[in-house]
Amino acid sequence: MMAIAAQVSVQMGMVIAIGLIDRIGSDGTAWLRLAWAGVFLLVAVRPKPSAFTWRTFGMCVVLGCVTAAITLLFMASLDRITLGTATALQFLGPLALAVMHGNGRQRVLWPGIAAIGVVLLSQPFDGGIDPKGALLAVAAGICWALYILLTQRVGDQVAGVNGLAVSMPIAGVVASLFVSTAVFEKMTLDLLFIGLFMAILLPVTPYVLELLALRRLTTAAFGTLMSLEPAFALLVGWLLLNQDPGVAGIIGVIAVVAAGVGAARGGGREMAVPLEVG
Repeated sequence: MMAIAAQVSVQMGMVIAIGLIDRIGSDGTAWLRLAWAGVFLLVAVRPKPSAFTWRTFGMCVVLGCVTAAITLLFMASLDRITLGTATALQFLGPLALAVMHGNGRQRVLWPGIAAIGVVLLSQPFDGGIDPKGALLAVAAGICWALYILLTQRVGDQVAGVNGLAVSMPIAGVVASLFVSTAVFEKMTLDLLFIGLFMAILLPVTPYVLELLALRRLTTAAFGTLMSLEPAFALLVGWLLLNQDPGVAGIIGVIAVVAAGVGAARGGGREMAVPLEVG
């Protein structure tokens, strides 16, 4: 239940983010979320310099840059395509990594199923979705795969959540470099509070829930539950954002989810979930 609750929290945060895009743009929304999350983690964890070497600190800096890239790219994709489609396309990054680390002959089946899902989601033979939005989501997925690899290395060498408490503020700083000055001029007290609430929903609450879930679930079971994320995004987009996926979109998301579940059950999902995206 905690893994499911984490995904619900992620999608609720996404709903708020999509509402903010109309007010401060995708870049402003990404920056606001990362900035608040960075401040929250920095104050809560208060990482000590003794927990790092120059090498591990450098890794955290790189991780922060990748974190900023994921969020900026994914928010930009949400400005062009629906939540369910963007999440499914982004999911291809960690899915590819899971297949590469998987076991057994069946792992070659999952990329094929995922490819069918992508064709149904993008509908290239029928005008399809916004191509730039789709490319932004896929690029976010590639960054997600890099995030997973970096998170594993940082987690192996930096105790506790110190690495996250350093990388997240860095992500906020990096994101601010890509924000137009008009965003800061539009910033009001209510926007700041909305941004704080959004940061609590994503990434703070999912992070805590996922840690608790990992203590009670096997890696395969946790990976299977996390593979349901595109389906949750599709459902939330339909119920709360009036984003009709159509029959092809529904089947496409099911195919991507099935590929993710198959890769997870094959032992290939021994990896971190990106807290900034969910």
